[in-house]
Amino acid sequence: MKTAQLSGSSRTNVGKKDAAATRNAGMVPCVLYGTGEQTHFAVKRIDLERIIFSPEVYHVELDVDGKKAMAIVRELQQHPLKDTIMHVDFLQTTDKKTIKVGLPVRITGSSAGVRAGGRLQTVFRNLACEGLAKDLPDAITLDITKLRIGQAIRVKDIAIDGVKLLDPANAVVVSVKMARGAVKGADADDEEEEEA
Repeated sequence: MKTAQLSGSSRTNVGKKDAAATRNAGMVPCVLYGTGEQTHFAVKRIDLERIIFSPEVYHVELDVDGKKAMAIVRELQQHPLKDTIMHVDFLQTTDKKTIKVGLPVRITGSSAGVRAGGRLQTVFRNLACEGLAKDLPDAITLDITKLRIGQAIRVKDIAIDGVKLLDPANAVVVSVKMARGAVKGADADDEEEEEA
């Protein structure tokens, strides 16, 4: 996973009034937990938005008043109308403890089925994974070059060292469906021509 750095200052008062005052000052109240002791702190909204509103999944290096810890975003609360970040829960990670995280699915290659007129269908944008932070990749990259019309890549077809996929094994991640004007055997013909 990619690493991002975030600096914050500890909060002594954790009531509603203090949280509102923190938000009015352009900060976001946060909590770090996972090792037995909770740490309440606040970070600048702008710095946090760069991490939250990104297609990437980050392993965050937190620096709260000089104390450093590695963490992932576990829970996020947003304003129901404005979509501004109201509160963030961070889960502290260690080298020996596995974490669960949703990794983005990236597709590479040009499918033979799509070239024959088929329609590419991406069912999962993210896949739930479990593993040590050091083993988790930035994203799950799938090569669709060999996919023909009617074929699919399922969760059970994906293997990443040290990472367990938590979604159902038979679930379709990406597939090529028949579309109007598509020729069923055309993708096979293309392949034969390339071999010749």
